[in-house]
Amino acid sequence: MNRGDGMKRRDVLRVAGAAIVGAAAGSFPMGWARGDEMSPKKVLFFTKSAGFEHSVVKRKHPEELGFAETILVDLGKKNGFDVTASKDGTLFTEEDLKPFDLIVFYTTGDLTQESHDFSHAMPPEGKQTLLKFVADGKGFVGMHCASDTFHGPKDGPADPYIKMLGGEFVIHGKQQNAKIQVIDHDFYKGLEDFEKTEEWYRLKNFAPDLHVILLQDTDSMTDPQYKNDKAYPETWARMHEKGRVFYTSMGHRDDVWQSDIFHQVLLGGMAWAVGNVDADVKPNLEQAAPAAMDRLAK
Repeated sequence: MNRGDGMKRRDVLRVAGAAIVGAAAGSFPMGWARGDEMSPKKVLFFTKSAGFEHSVVKRKHPEELGFAETILVDLGKKNGFDVTASKDGTLFTEEDLKPFDLIVFYTTGDLTQESHDFSHAMPPEGKQTLLKFVADGKGFVGMHCASDTFHGPKDGPADPYIKMLGGEFVIHGKQQNAKIQVIDHDFYKGLEDFEKTEEWYRLKNFAPDLHVILLQDTDSMTDPQYKNDKAYPETWARMHEKGRVFYTSMGHRDDVWQSDIFHQVLLGGMAWAVGNVDADVKPNLEQAAPAAMDRLAK
C-alpha cells in the first residue's frame, strides 16, 4: 500500500476478498449478501484496546493477526469483501477513511489514548471524524466491547459515540448460558431463538430509536446479576443520520467466534450496515424491551 491509496502502511494488514457469493440487494438472508457493485466492499476492522484487551484480538507480534481478526479476514475472502485489520488509530482522518464502506469496532476505552497492544492512538479529532463518517452515510458495526468504548461521565450524559452506537456497557457477570430471543424475524430469515454460552453484558444508555433484533432473555440466566434484571436488547440496528449502525454484544469467547450462528448474525448485520440489503429498522424498543426505557441515554 502507499499514500496514493489514502492508507497508512504502518500497522495495517489488508487482505483482499476472493469469492463473490451472496444474494442480490433487496433480499435479506442470514449471512453476507453482496450488493450490485462490481468491486468488493472495503471494511476496516479496528481492534485497538485502550482498556481491557480481549484475548480474541490480542496479537503476539505487531504484524500477526489476532484470533478474531484472522476469522473476519477469512470470512471476507470467502464472501467477497476486503478486510483491513488494524490497531492504528492514526487512520481516523477523513482522507484515510475515504476508501472504506464500513468500519467494524472491537475496541475498549478512550481510543485517543496510547496503549500497549501494538496500537497507535486516534488523533484528538478522530472520534468526531468517525461520527461524521457514519452520519454522512457509511456503515458502522460494533461487537461486544465496542460498547465499552468512549465512556462518558458516570452520572452525566452519554458520550456522542455511545449515542451513535445505541448502548453502553455497564458490567458483566460470570460467563454462562443464555437464551436469545429473535424479535425481528424479517431481519434474519430463518433464524430462531437460540442458546449460547457467552460473557453477556448488562447495558445502559440505550438510544430511544433502537430497532431491537435479538433480546437477552434474563429469565434463562442463573447469575443473580441478571436474574434481577429485565429482558433487554442484545443485538440491534439504528440509523445515525444517513448512516447505518449495527451492534451485537456477542463476541467474547473463541468458540463464539467459531460459531456459525455468530457468523451469520455478524455478516447479516454487516451486509445491512454497508447497504447491500435493506430492512425495516423503525424504532421498536418500547414494544420489544419496555424495561429498557428506564435506561435511555441522556
